[in-house]
Amino acid sequence: MNFELNEEQQQIKYSVREFAESEIRPHVMEWDESQHFPEELRPKLAGLGLLGVLFPEQYGGAGMGYVEYATIIEEIGRIDGSVGLSVAAHNSLCSNHIYSFGTEEQKQKYLVPLASGESFGAWGLTESQAGSDASGTRTYATPSNGGWKVNGSKNFITHAIVCNTLVAMAVTDKEKGSHGISAFIFDKSMDGFRSDKKENKLGMRASETASVVFEDCYVPDENRLGNLGEGFLQAMQVLDGGRISIAALSVGIAQGAYEAAIKYAKERQQFGKPIAEFQAIQFKLADMATQIEAARLLTRQAAALKDAGKKTTRESAMAKLFASEVAVRVAEESVQIHGGYGYTKDYPAEKYWRDSKLCTIGEGTSEIQRIVIAKQLLKA
Repeated sequence: MNFELNEEQQQIKYSVREFAESEIRPHVMEWDESQHFPEELRPKLAGLGLLGVLFPEQYGGAGMGYVEYATIIEEIGRIDGSVGLSVAAHNSLCSNHIYSFGTEEQKQKYLVPLASGESFGAWGLTESQAGSDASGTRTYATPSNGGWKVNGSKNFITHAIVCNTLVAMAVTDKEKGSHGISAFIFDKSMDGFRSDKKENKLGMRASETASVVFEDCYVPDENRLGNLGEGFLQAMQVLDGGRISIAALSVGIAQGAYEAAIKYAKERQQFGKPIAEFQAIQFKLADMATQIEAARLLTRQAAALKDAGKKTTRESAMAKLFASEVAVRVAEESVQIHGGYGYTKDYPAEKYWRDSKLCTIGEGTSEIQRIVIAKQLLKA
């Protein structure tokens, strides 16, 4: 089993690292403080193929696999979790849903501009009463003039305001429970489709999160993804891949927090020597590095299995669960190593800590991941 990136993957890793260092790092705190979504990065991200990582060139994508994708998200997350989250949501959720379940016509109309970076994508599953229980969806689609009238809302949607295209789930047959949920492609220009409240978040503040509202929004049937009643099952499959990206994002945030702690520990003097020379600090750093490497390997395993065309429900959930909780622990230890300075915005530790927590919540909480893993284990 080869755990090393090949030469091409290494080149991707370092080109993305160079981009993140030069184009993102100088603006991290500015964007965080102002909650500015850096849409000006879009052409630069697109130029590197980062908005269509997983999709074939015929659809405007870069034609890479999940190992490359996880590497890219990790490198961006190492600098700024917000940008990493936005790139992940655009690729894994909206674009990937269309790629995985869309018709050729839908791919040409919607996936090509998404993958080429001409537009941003959003994905809507969560509602105010349907979070961990996504089957509790209350957005309804009723037949109308050969299409559908959609009413309802979605919460905590990345790119809800800047998106051009949204994939969202709606109930088409309430008698069938989760098997009565269907998926639709929405265009921002559709009447009755609007963005609503933007969230004022603890972390990931430069990644735009808001609600969307549907008020008698007419969607032609040609915008339905797959068969009626397949939306929930589609969403669960999309999340299998999405959780790999959140695991990779978690690893990146943890790596950034760890590197900040190493740097500070070598510079900070106490009792006449750098605090890195104290065993208490060395033990913290050793534990941080070990946990990060374990999280990275779990993530890379899930990505490699995905590239091999295998089902990754268990492996994706394990990677996401472990890596996200590692990110929180490592970021917290980074704050602790920084001491009082770790609690100020003069050092990066506090932002890594704030950003890390979302990874244990988004795309299925840690508790949901444990349920998913247990169900897979008990099937054996």
